[in-house]
Parts: sequence; C-alpha cells; structure tokens
Amino acid sequence: MMELLTSDIGLLSLFTIGFVIVMGFYLTRFISSNMDKDAAAAKRREREERA
Repeated sequence: MMELLTSDIGLLSLFTIGFVIVMGFYLTRFISSNMDKDAAAAKRREREERA
C-alpha cells in the first residue's frame, strides 16, 4: 500500500483507477439523460401523430 502512494508508478496507477471510475460515472449519467430525452421526444412525436 505504501508503494502505491509514494512511488511514481503507484501514483499514476491510482490516478488511472480514479479516472476510469469518474469516467464511468460520467458516461452512465450522460447516457441515462440522453435516454430520458429520447423517450420524451418519442412520446411527443406519438402524441403529435395521434392529433
């Protein structure tokens, strides 16, 4: 554990792990919000076609 926090390669590894986790959360939120927008647009189109 000490090598992870004190050596250059350890710090780079820690940064990479953190970056991948943050990127995963960002992509999950981005994809989820776009899915919600697309679903709302589809409902709007469906209502417009009925009218």
